[in-house]
Amino acid sequence: AEKTGKGRAIQNLINIPKEDKIMAFIPVKNLSSDEYLDNNFITFCTKKGTIKKTTLRAYSNVRAGGVNAIEIREGDELVQVSMTNGKCEVVIATKHGKAIRFNEEKVRPMGRNSVGVRGVFLEEADDEIVGMITVNPENKAETVMVLSQKGYGKRTDLEDYRITNRGGKGVKTISITEKTGNLTAILNVTDND
Repeated sequence: AEKTGKGRAIQNLINIPKEDKIMAFIPVKNLSSDEYLDNNFITFCTKKGTIKKTTLRAYSNVRAGGVNAIEIREGDELVQVSMTNGKCEVVIATKHGKAIRFNEEKVRPMGRNSVGVRGVFLEEADDEIVGMITVNPENKAETVMVLSQKGYGKRTDLEDYRITNRGGKGVKTISITEKTGNLTAILNVTDND
């Protein structure tokens, strides 16, 4: 389509109910290669801090109406989805300005219909997850960028976030004040972005 074109409604491409909304899309290379399917994972993160990892193989034979990818508990919702290779590190950020970093290996692969495990502990009832990034620790060019509600942002080296176990409270990633507002996004970026 032209760059000013409207595009097509996703309901015309895949069969989803009108009340559902698209949270992520992930490009994959080859859904027929056993090595590729067994060595790549889809990693999910929810607003209440649950994380789940499933092999890509579980999604290699999808019906037109889709398949259940994660069991969401009442009051929770999906925030982020990433494809990982089993050697990535996960960084999850909360609305109150904390972030936790841990090795992807801390989350065992689960089936499609499972709920997942705790990725981060939310200390306060009104706190929630605003985003998750997955990074390759060998890529020293990647940095962590966080953005707040009132337009403040900063970039930090990945190494400034110590590696912990999943399920912890995390470390301070940005000071939350009335001037900055709550944290709204976390991204992995390089100088070229």
